[in-house]
Formats: sequence, structure tokens, C-alpha cells
Amino acid sequence: MSDGLIKRIGWPRIIISAVLVMLILTAMLTGMDWVSLINDMVRRWGQYGILVLAMVPGIQCGIGLNFGVSLGIVGGLLGGLISMELTGQYGLWMSMTPAGRAWMMLLTALVAGIAISTLIGIGYGFLLNNVKGSEMTVSTYVGFSAIAFMNIMWLILPFKNGEIMLPLGGSGLRQTITLEFSFGSVLNNFLMLKIPLAGKVLTIPTGLLLFFFLVCFIVWLFFRSKPGMTMTAAGSNGAFARANGINVNKTRILGTTISTILGGVGIITYAQSYGFLQLYNAPMMMGFTCVASVLIGGATIRRAGVSNVVAGTLMFQGLLALGLPVANNIIPVSSLSEVSRLIISNGIILYALSKSGGRSRG
Repeated sequence: MSDGLIKRIGWPRIIISAVLVMLILTAMLTGMDWVSLINDMVRRWGQYGILVLAMVPGIQCGIGLNFGVSLGIVGGLLGGLISMELTGQYGLWMSMTPAGRAWMMLLTALVAGIAISTLIGIGYGFLLNNVKGSEMTVSTYVGFSAIAFMNIMWLILPFKNGEIMLPLGGSGLRQTITLEFSFGSVLNNFLMLKIPLAGKVLTIPTGLLLFFFLVCFIVWLFFRSKPGMTMTAAGSNGAFARANGINVNKTRILGTTISTILGGVGIITYAQSYGFLQLYNAPMMMGFTCVASVLIGGATIRRAGVSNVVAGTLMFQGLLALGLPVANNIIPVSSLSEVSRLIISNGIILYALSKSGGRSRG
């Protein structure tokens, strides 16, 4: 392998790719169900992909790593709940076939989630414009605060659908809401491929991956459009952009809003794949997973692209899907998986911030 190619790929990604191959071989040699582990890795790739993609507009517009992606997640969760409320409480789409109703509920969740996330993102962008130089610190605080605030709102919002309300007449929403009878696994099951392999079945969630790649393609096209290139220029050098007549504050709001929208779309995609909407504190650490994934894919706090998202999500989720079960099989400690996940994700973030000196662009 030439020095130029090594430099382009980067030693961290080469090492992680080698580790993934080693983990698969270890799973084979120790008699584990390695096909199921690969199934889990591929599913998680599409499941988390759009949430990780939400990091790109934030980085490119100049706010850095968007730890406040939780705001978009809240918008997406509200979109999913609205979809379930309209169907369960008001009978919308009930005359359709179960498959047709599931697709319409997913579409309704996406439309509602995008609308709410857009409004949240605009306000969030105005806030970050007033704290230039401290965006990552403020976004972390805002993300945690949003989750804490929604813990109260989940108890008082006027939803009536029994499937999402607490049982036995309790007020408030359930912590975990099943999507089995709404839009759960709609994308996963669309054009699903089942490939016999080593006496098992390798399952490819084609629809989920196609949707992930479609959103990636849309973002890629956006950054090759005039607004996208203007945003990148403003994020790279704000003073130079202002000298050329670019409204830097406006591009930052646009990037923040797109990042928040992708967070909303991402959590709906994640939930339909996972099979549940998770409220209260469940989404609190998702921002850290997204940040670690895009960094492991080669992004920095100043520059990121779609390729970093695709590669980084696969590698990071591969480490979790393969590494933790293999480690548990070798060292059977009940808390090892969670401890390892925290070490891996936070270690990647600390490494990236130390390499950049912790600076953000103003």
C-alpha cells in the first residue's frame, strides 16, 4: 500500500478495519453465530447512519460538532407521536391495508418531524450565532437541557392514544412505545434480501440502506449547490466570507437547521428499525455516538463529508456489533459491553479534540 493511499485513508481507519476482520475471524473460531453479528452490524449501519449524517452540515457551516443534535431528535420523536396519535386516536389511514397504513404513518411522522425540527433548528441557529467560539460547549448544554425539559413535557402533552399513554390510566407517555402495529420495520422489510450463508441467513435491510444512501446523496448534492458551497466557504473562513459579501450568520443558521432536520429524520429512521420510540432520557447520549462515528470516519471539527459518515458509521457500529459480543464471549462480565461502548465512543471524541486543540471556528 503506497504512502499516499495510507495518508488518504489514515492509520486509524486501517487499524479499525483490520480489527473488524480479526473480530469476525475470532467469532468464527470460537463457534459464535458470526452471520447474526454481521446482520446486526449491517442493520445498525443503516439505523444510525442519518443521525451521524446530521453532523456534516453543522461542521461545514462552522458550528463544529453538533452535540445538540438532541434537539432534532426531540422533533423527530414528536413527529412519530403525532403520526401515532392521528392514526390511533382519530382513525387516520385506518381504511387502508396494514402495509399501506404503515407507509403513510412513516410519511406522516417524517413530515411532522421535519416541520418541528425546522422550527427548532432556526431558533437553535440564532442561539449559536450569539455564542460564537463556544458552540460545542453550548450545544452540549442545550442538548442535555432539551432532554431534561422534554422529560416534563412527555408527562403533560395532551396525547390520548392508549398505545402511547401510560397504562392503568396514568398521566403521561410511556418510556418505550412499540411500533409493531404502526410503522415499525417498514424500511427494513422493503426489498429485504435473505442470502444463505454458512448454514445461516444473511439478512440485508435493503430499503433501510437505500433510504440512508438517498439522504446521503441529497446532502452530497446540496454541498455542491451554490448555497452549500457558500455555507462551506463561510464555515471555513468567516472573515474572508464576510469580505466577499456572504452573510455568515445566515449560513450558520441554515447549516444548523439542516443538521437539526437530519436529526429528526434520523431518529424516525432509527426508531422504525429498532421497533420502538424511546422517550425521556433514552436519547441523551445519542449525540456522542454520532460525534464518535463521524470522527472515526475521518472527519474533523472543521471539515466533514458524506464519505466520513458512511465509513465512520459502519466502522463504529461494527466495533459495537462485533467487538462487544466477542469480548463478552471471551470475558463473561455482565457490564463489559456498556463499559466498552463508553470507552470507545468517548475515547474517539477525546482523541479528535486533542488533535484539533479543542478549537472551533468563529
